[in-house]
Amino acid sequence: MNIDLQAKEITPLRHTFDRVAAYTGDKSASRYLEAILSTQPCENFHYRPTWEPGHELFDEGRTAIRMADWNALRDPRQYYYATWTMTRARQQEALEANYQFVESRGLLSAMPDGLRDAAATVLIPLRHAAWGGNMNNCGICSRACGTALTAPALMHAMDHLGAAQYLTRLGLALGDGTELLDAGKADWLTHQAWQPLRKMLEDSFVIQDPMQLFVAQNLALDGLLYPLIYGQYVDDHVTPQGGSAIAMLTAFMPEWHKESARWVDAVLKVAAAESPENLGLLQQWTDDAVARAQQALVPLAELALHAHGDAALQAAREELDARLAKIGLRAA
Repeated sequence: MNIDLQAKEITPLRHTFDRVAAYTGDKSASRYLEAILSTQPCENFHYRPTWEPGHELFDEGRTAIRMADWNALRDPRQYYYATWTMTRARQQEALEANYQFVESRGLLSAMPDGLRDAAATVLIPLRHAAWGGNMNNCGICSRACGTALTAPALMHAMDHLGAAQYLTRLGLALGDGTELLDAGKADWLTHQAWQPLRKMLEDSFVIQDPMQLFVAQNLALDGLLYPLIYGQYVDDHVTPQGGSAIAMLTAFMPEWHKESARWVDAVLKVAAAESPENLGLLQQWTDDAVARAQQALVPLAELALHAHGDAALQAAREELDARLAKIGLRAA
């Protein structure tokens, strides 16, 4: 019996979804674009939300920012669920390797006692601030418009939760049991140095406009807090004194902040360029939020770096101002 095998090329009728082809033309598109573009429902809703009947389930009116197309607020990292989880899994593996290295060589116990205690005092309460970042980005996801913005906002929320868990694990590694976690919680609730930051964070929980909340949390607060703590404090203050183990066990945070800042800046740059009205509103929100965040971090900078706190906070502010210039916003 002879078997005649023939290869035939089947030309697809379409190369991607119509909703994606509207942006890219009828050609193969990336998984990111297929996962993001025009995936949010925008019409034919059956009911208004009972908790907010003044708006539809997905409603552009929840923010004062106006966009002709919310799909324009794309993530330069091109994260959708698969690529995001794979990236975070690699970072998790790297941090696990750091923990194994630090624990196998007793690097934490080799640190000077005063330095170890001081690091715990500064870092462990920040797990509550990271939890606040999780809450706020969940709020952005629930109220913003367009999957291009809401999907990375939810990933950002879970990244904040991951940072909180890493700080919790650090507290367990530094102490004997949960006493450092309990002390960190008590400091967050009662210590004078933490109350301005705590107040700003808790006040942000009631910001209704998702884009204003985006500016307050992701640009202003994180844009000052992460360079101050993980740059000026951990890298430039703790590490040279024999605290390299702390830098290894918090390596995720500065790496994540540098990466996520690309997304934050890209969103605001596109929104600001959309119209003079958007630019003016974003500038007002930025001026207010950055000024408040800087003021809230003054006592924390002093707690962490003592006489060098003001200079360290100013260095973090200059780093944020450089970002603002690239976005198209002016520094106050």
